[in-house]
Amino acid sequence: MSPTTEALTAERIIEATEEVLRRHGPAKATVVDVARALGVSHGSVYRHFRTKAALREAVTKRWLDRTHDALSGIAAEEGLEPRERLRAWFQALFDAKRRKAGDDPEMFATYSALAEENVGAVEQHIAELAAQLAEIVEAGVTSGAFAAADPAATARALFHATGRFHDPCYAGEWKRPGVQEEFDAVLELLLRGLRP
Repeated sequence: MSPTTEALTAERIIEATEEVLRRHGPAKATVVDVARALGVSHGSVYRHFRTKAALREAVTKRWLDRTHDALSGIAAEEGLEPRERLRAWFQALFDAKRRKAGDDPEMFATYSALAEENVGAVEQHIAELAAQLAEIVEAGVTSGAFAAADPAATARALFHATGRFHDPCYAGEWKRPGVQEEFDAVLELLLRGLRP
């Protein structure tokens, strides 16, 4: 089936947009480029996404959701003791961010630029990650492993305290020798602070 005869879906448009962004970068990529890559008119793209900004927001959300989805399984993993679950969650977040920044730096820079444009999507993503953390903290409080009067506030504090290891503005530091040891030390300090 050729691109023009295959059903045009939002998912196909988002995938094509990612490729166009990879080729042209966020400053030069246009809806016309996306339509051309799909073999359709730009009006067909606009039927799914009313504006270029809406399309770029959908691409940003998809990128952020990949991290969210990977971490949700760890947050819900009842087989792990809460301390280990918290450690595994933060390690997975740090590893995912390092992989994205290291494996494809151009695309990481593109997504970072899109994230700056789509603050609402980023705020929603952070709220979802904080909710996962709150789930882990609450499990720790219930089991007696953690002391936290307000699991949601504690989760937000943990997220912000580890920002150096997942906020894209620190990506340049993630390749430095010793960064894993620094991460381990920060996480150990935070875990000690959660003890009852």
